[in-house]
Amino acid sequence: MKKVIFIVVSILIVGLLGWTLFYVYQKSQKKPVTYKTEQPYYSDIIQKTVATGSVVPRKEIDIKPVVSGIIEEIFVMPGNEVTEGDKIARIKIIPNMVTLNNAENRVQRAKIDYDNSIIDYDRNKKLFDQGVISYANFQPFELAKRSAKAELDAAEDNLDIVKEGASKKNSSTANTIVRATISGMVLDVPVEVGNSVIEVNNFNEGTTITTIADMTDLIFEGQVDESEVGKIKEGMDLILTIGAIANEEFEAQLEYISPKGVEENGAIQFEIKAAVNLRDNQFIRAGYSANANVVLDRRDSVLAINESLVQFENDTSAFVEVLVAEQKYEKRDVKLGLSDGIQVEVLSGVEPEDELKLWNQPITEE
Repeated sequence: MKKVIFIVVSILIVGLLGWTLFYVYQKSQKKPVTYKTEQPYYSDIIQKTVATGSVVPRKEIDIKPVVSGIIEEIFVMPGNEVTEGDKIARIKIIPNMVTLNNAENRVQRAKIDYDNSIIDYDRNKKLFDQGVISYANFQPFELAKRSAKAELDAAEDNLDIVKEGASKKNSSTANTIVRATISGMVLDVPVEVGNSVIEVNNFNEGTTITTIADMTDLIFEGQVDESEVGKIKEGMDLILTIGAIANEEFEAQLEYISPKGVEENGAIQFEIKAAVNLRDNQFIRAGYSANANVVLDRRDSVLAINESLVQFENDTSAFVEVLVAEQKYEKRDVKLGLSDGIQVEVLSGVEPEDELKLWNQPITEE
């Protein structure tokens, strides 16, 4: 009986020892590493640099008065469309007292001269009719009367201009009516009825009555860093993104690069301008801030892979690992084309149906 118990106990001890050794061996073995895979795909690849700036009208005009006075009436408001020659505002003239006094004195002198010329004309007209004097002697009095009348009319017109800003016979071209000089949209009316305004002249830029711009002809004005300006040239395509208009892109074409840089915050910046190509249903408000992606190069509908799939050997030879069996991969050299920093064009080495190893993203590893 003791012998049987000994044998059973020995078998149990040997079995436990064997199981322990097997468990330790299993724990010492690493589980196989499993990797994710991705397939190549067709995509548009755009290599670009970014410029920051804003969208503004190409032609933006400040409308200023040619006479000083007080705003009596405003005919437009921001957002209105106007055509060249439309009325913008009416100005009430506040005449200068010295100028007004001189104009009134001129009228009085002209009236006196005219009245005197009539007396001379009538007296000599009778003598001429009676044949006492010849027409040659009468003609100077006739001419003096006509000259005096012209001077009186001019003095009265001058007085009207001083008082009202226009003469009676030229009321249609009154300087008191401010008119649009271009067709476009009214962007701003910085004055109100009752405001005093100053005329534009050689010594004063004048008061702005309104600002008008052609909102169908917009440009992007931005800045490019000196490290990027050498990569761009006139005629390149731009893709504009505007923070205030989500999920919409606008096309533009680069038409100007400044030949001189300006230092800003320790870096040299070069100004660029690009014509914005608006579609029929697109509208951009003046002054929107925007980012312009300057398209340096692009490939449309080409076979591409994520750059994270590419590995390099000796920093020159690019290759990927292609799945050939379950968790078995084959190293394959690839020829790469254009890259945008996230995806890269594949010229040769893989096919669209290949499964490529994400070598830096193992699923499990122990």
